[in-house]
Amino acid sequence: MKNFFVSVLCSLFGFLPCNAAGKVAIEHVHPTFWWAGMQNPELQVLIHGRGIGEFVPELCGAQGVSIKNVAKVQSKNYVIIYLDTKGAQPQNFNILLKSGKKVVKTIPYELKKREGRAVNSFDASDVVYLLMPDRFATGTTDKQKAKMYAGMKESKWGQADMDRHGGDIAGMRQHLDYLQELGVTAIWSTPTLENDMDNQSYHGYAITNFYRTDPRFGTNEEYKAWVDEAHSRGIKVIKDIVFNHCGYDNFLYVDHPSDDWFSFDSKFTGTTYKTGAVGDPHASAMDRKLTVDGWFTEAMPDFNGANKLVADYLIQASMWWIEYAGIDGIRQDTYPYNDFDFMRRWCLDIEKQYPGFNIVGETWINNSVGVSYWQKDSPLAAPKNSELKTVMDFPLMYMLGSCVDEETDSWDYGFARLYELMSMDRVYANPNSVLTFLANHDTNRFQPTKEKAENVTRYKQALALLLTLRGIPQLYYGDEIGMYANKSVNDGALRQNFLGGWQGDKNNAFTAEGRTKLQAEYFDYTKKLLNWRKGNKTVAYGDLVHYTIREGVYVYARRYQGRTVTVLINGTGKEATLGLAPYAEVLPAKEANDIISCEKVKLNGSLSFAPRQIYILEF
Repeated sequence: MKNFFVSVLCSLFGFLPCNAAGKVAIEHVHPTFWWAGMQNPELQVLIHGRGIGEFVPELCGAQGVSIKNVAKVQSKNYVIIYLDTKGAQPQNFNILLKSGKKVVKTIPYELKKREGRAVNSFDASDVVYLLMPDRFATGTTDKQKAKMYAGMKESKWGQADMDRHGGDIAGMRQHLDYLQELGVTAIWSTPTLENDMDNQSYHGYAITNFYRTDPRFGTNEEYKAWVDEAHSRGIKVIKDIVFNHCGYDNFLYVDHPSDDWFSFDSKFTGTTYKTGAVGDPHASAMDRKLTVDGWFTEAMPDFNGANKLVADYLIQASMWWIEYAGIDGIRQDTYPYNDFDFMRRWCLDIEKQYPGFNIVGETWINNSVGVSYWQKDSPLAAPKNSELKTVMDFPLMYMLGSCVDEETDSWDYGFARLYELMSMDRVYANPNSVLTFLANHDTNRFQPTKEKAENVTRYKQALALLLTLRGIPQLYYGDEIGMYANKSVNDGALRQNFLGGWQGDKNNAFTAEGRTKLQAEYFDYTKKLLNWRKGNKTVAYGDLVHYTIREGVYVYARRYQGRTVTVLINGTGKEATLGLAPYAEVLPAKEANDIISCEKVKLNGSLSFAPRQIYILEF
């Protein structure tokens, strides 16, 4: 009760004695609120408003909370304070901005009570489904959408490749039943945070407010409700976050606190995109600097993560979403372009606060050595350690997209090349904690042309490999119905609407009756394998044993706690007969159930294959 009356008095004192109180406009307070009882009791509160840097901050009505430090920055439009919340209970208090003895502004602030949920992050037992909110589905009417888009720089929606198409959180939520039926256990959505840019804002990677869901997608509350409903269906949520850069219309850049908040003194200097330079023992200092500090594009200013104020701001923003929305993982964009020590600290801070929480970093490097450098405990980076648990296996993506098109021989083509790639797994500290995929929103779709999309066997082979080799498999929305596209037009073409997500769509692939015969073949096969894989610890955590190519057939197995799953896949367009004697250690019985055909397979001496046939045998 005492704390309540003190807060009331502070509020009154803030507005009654000083006529200037109503003239001071606060534009941003970040974080918008926080929680009591966090592992790190230090809290940065960034306050932005015209001319407020002239004022002195003070707390009123705070119990067990004190100002630890006030950071000095160049701009007069910021007050950045560090609070000590150690031992503080949930409460409301006021931050006063004072000129001498006069209070010119009173800012209410809250430390909330934590919900204390257990971390249930994603790992190799999951299948991740990547979708783009603007292109997946819309769940709002045009009238509702007009209100959502009002006041935004891009306030229209249409169907041109690079425009906003109007997908939203409501559309994502309406189709959770579809993803649950498909067998998806985790959703990675491209960024949903505000991108209030004047063009091409649909993709989400030019963030203008790290604490606000883009209103064209919905509200923070709607995002949280979507996460909650996904959880109720046994589906985890991975949030896409960007630390390397923001949009040039982010207030932090438009009115930056100091020139050193952004690389090269906040003046555009482009990156070389040569991420290998970071781990290259022969790289020049200039090449490393241009990779890390260079801007991705002029429209995306490069954060200076080596600046502690910047690092604190971004780390807190990510923790805010974990705590507020209950997300289960983070995908971090353009990982090697960030300051190494900053990102290492972030991974450690997240692990300390949320033990077991997983982060996957985008490590777009086309060889296993380069990718492995970025994984936690990598011997190739020692004595440095990124502390990043999961990296993205781009080399496998490229391999899966090509080896299924080749006639396999014993040495140089088809699955012989896949065998060689998998034999290089020794470079990874944890090869089972890599994200594997056929395509994503930045690459050609797995089926790049209509002709290849009509060859469903191509997809069936690649998906079987993706779901049974080591790692955390990820699908790109539309893979499961044979959507196709390539980068020959523009990136927007890779991100077309999911069929059925918009009113008036002639083909509704969200429903069985709305799918074409070919789409149904894609979907049914994907559904069968995903639901078989769900809860299957053998293919999630089992040791991988593989064999050199014989008769054009690649054979490998996953073994875990006395159980075995053995995959035999014909990499040729011809019939084959394979003698089974060399594979005795992964064929522990004379009969096994084939997941693909749902039939018993006899294993007496040899096994016959139709062209491109796949066996997934479970013992």
